[in-house]
Amino acid sequence: MSSVSAPFPYPARILVVEPASSGGGTLITAAAAAGLRVVVASADSGDRRLSDAVRGAAASVLTVETNDQAALEEAARAEHRAGPFDAVLAGSDIYVTATARVAAALGLPGLPVETVDRVTDKAAMRAAVAAAGLRVPRFAQATTHAGLREAADRVGFPCVMKPASCSGSIHVSRADDMEQLTAAFERLVGDPTPDMGRLHEHRVLVEEYVEGPEFSADGFVREGAEGAETTVVALSRTLLGPEPDFVELGHLTPALVDGTAREAAEAYVREVVRAVNLTGGTFHCELRLTPDGPVLIEIGARLGGDRIVELLRLVTGVDLPRVALATALGVDLEKAGAFTTPRSGGAGIRFFSAGERRSYRELHGWQELRELPYVVETALSFGPGEPIPDVQDCRSRLGHALFTADSPQGALDRWGELGALVTLD
Repeated sequence: MSSVSAPFPYPARILVVEPASSGGGTLITAAAAAGLRVVVASADSGDRRLSDAVRGAAASVLTVETNDQAALEEAARAEHRAGPFDAVLAGSDIYVTATARVAAALGLPGLPVETVDRVTDKAAMRAAVAAAGLRVPRFAQATTHAGLREAADRVGFPCVMKPASCSGSIHVSRADDMEQLTAAFERLVGDPTPDMGRLHEHRVLVEEYVEGPEFSADGFVREGAEGAETTVVALSRTLLGPEPDFVELGHLTPALVDGTAREAAEAYVREVVRAVNLTGGTFHCELRLTPDGPVLIEIGARLGGDRIVELLRLVTGVDLPRVALATALGVDLEKAGAFTTPRSGGAGIRFFSAGERRSYRELHGWQELRELPYVVETALSFGPGEPIPDVQDCRSRLGHALFTADSPQGALDRWGELGALVTLD
């Protein structure tokens, strides 16, 4: 891979729909750095309020209710007539379907509207992957208490309950019996906090609990000489907090696995990409490695969140935001500056949790952590005295530290050391 810093060969104009995740924000800043003119479509309110970084990088903001498909398409058409877009991209997985429909309405390339739900709706996703002969967890859908019991009878215990179309592991919970499953469903139904401006959908998946360590595979699909070609850039290990919740407390790149397991995971991911008809752009696939092989958790047609794209850039040199832009615009990846020089043999991110605390007075060890030479980025979501949500998913994480290491084992060791360094009072 060669190091290329040149911008895109022409000042393309792109529309990005709701850059809510860290991946979406990175996409905006990468586009601006490449000389592209970025219009952001966003409600720009509540949990969709744009960050200062995104607002500063965007050429303009198209304020529209992005949960209203008709309104979004009408606003996009009007903006397209005023100054044509060259591409439309989703800023988070929740808006992948809406973005595909906007692209189709504007006559621009995008994911096939007729199959795009396979990468946003977990039930459609599992059905498509299972139909391709690949292993997925046993699952059943439910929207009511009666349906929940029927689903549990089909799947058995232990099981995992998750919303059919939510993100960030929100309301994903293990249940070992009907009482726990019912309690998880009632927490979802009674949650008053909107997710991207919408109350949580009551349609859930009840699925088989799959034993095994968790990983993510990030990569991209582009047209080659013989059709669509899938590239898996790297396999990363996901480190989770205690069950029954599945709070992601870290990611390590590259994953510390043997070559056989890596090859099996990458081959499985390529088949999953084909099964869901992901025809172009970047993807983030989550899976578990069992003694019998890989099993899908989910796949998204998007950049990975949790700063995973930065871990990949540090370790592999592949700049996935630039890959996303280049594939959307039909630009050669080399010319787009998508391949840079790797900087470390391993990298990771450590998220910090307050456990059962709802606030704290002091964060011991934080300043010492920030001064470590291998810590390249830190951020806090909650300061001293600020209320911490009483939820066990990504919304309750205190903050993070992104770091480098010389090797995958070194990254794992440093993840543990950083966790021991920080304590709450």
